[in-house]
Amino acid sequence: MNKPLALKLTPNSIEEVIGQKHLLGHGKVLRNLIENQKLFSMILYGPPGIGKTSIAIAIVKDLGVRYRFLNATIHNKKDFDVVVEEAKMYDGMVLIMDEIHRLNKDKQDLLLPQLESGLITLIGMTTSNPYFKINPAIRSRCHIFELKPLDSDDIIEGLKKACNHSDLAGIKIDNKSLKQIANLAGNDLRYAYNLLELAYFSSNNKKVDLELLKTINSKPIITSDKDESDHYDLLSAFQKSIRGSDVDASLHYLARLITIGDLDSIYRRISVIAYEDIGLANPDIGPRVMAAISASELVGLPEARIPLGDIVVQMALSPKSNSSHIALDHAISDVETGRCDDIPDTIKIHSTIYKYPHDYPNHFVIQQYLPNNLITKKYFKPQDTSPNERILKQIKEKLDRLKEGK
Repeated sequence: MNKPLALKLTPNSIEEVIGQKHLLGHGKVLRNLIENQKLFSMILYGPPGIGKTSIAIAIVKDLGVRYRFLNATIHNKKDFDVVVEEAKMYDGMVLIMDEIHRLNKDKQDLLLPQLESGLITLIGMTTSNPYFKINPAIRSRCHIFELKPLDSDDIIEGLKKACNHSDLAGIKIDNKSLKQIANLAGNDLRYAYNLLELAYFSSNNKKVDLELLKTINSKPIITSDKDESDHYDLLSAFQKSIRGSDVDASLHYLARLITIGDLDSIYRRISVIAYEDIGLANPDIGPRVMAAISASELVGLPEARIPLGDIVVQMALSPKSNSSHIALDHAISDVETGRCDDIPDTIKIHSTIYKYPHDYPNHFVIQQYLPNNLITKKYFKPQDTSPNERILKQIKEKLDRLKEGK
């Protein structure tokens, strides 16, 4: 079989893994597990091509343990049965599973008891955020580790190692060309290896230069280079543009996120913006955002850009308010700093003095709800940013006057 160079460069040890020093550096969690010869079930998540499979393979090779590799989408229940039986035969097995977020119920039901008993130790891999995409039953039995996007220096380090491989014997390439491959690859090391291999075999003299690379791939890639705006800067720019009601900038940053195919980050960010930045000024925006996300998930790219474009325009041009979450943050601050007296007797579960508001005119009756030390506290301060919030402000002011007996 003609194995691709990227596969041949799979690390045999964590010492050979490119990047991810926050997990594999000296004194860091995964390195310590290997040095202590102890492995727990875990989920590795992050964008494609940044080392999830490499780390999983490196871990089992460093530990010298038996393992099997399955894909949650491709392999069927029978394949999972075989792994379980093999694990019983050898009194334990590490199962490396790609695309774990696609694990269906039948496979989960088979796997869960084995994870619980420790017969199988799982190393799951996914490009999707496990807090959103992975079944809670699986998630609760695993430790979750996020892999960080590789920067340009990481990609170039990997490319230089690749140039010493026998498959690329005699390759001639300068630093500018290495940097161009890194730029074209973004933070995807696997793609960088594939592009380098293609360039090498596309040359008639083993020379890889900028001119050759331009004929192979001229598409601009949004990079996460540490000298440029990284991925988190891009997400920040996206949210701040919507918050600032700049519809053109909002669409620009949305376009960049769509171009790199990061739908999960778009979904999470617009869900937050709907409540953090728009909130009470336009309470209908939350359900609209969920509808746009559902439609995008249903149709996928490239059509997903259509509902996403619609909702981002609505969000950018919507009135804004942060009054509700600011109010909650103040309340959380009081709780975290210990400003919590006893719950008033009027509203305890077995209270005999509780007044049922629905039994009174206008469904309202004056009684104590806040603890004694916070009885005069006013967390929520509505703004005048929209007709909806002005109505809420008027209602609150009226209720406050009633509480004060005015």
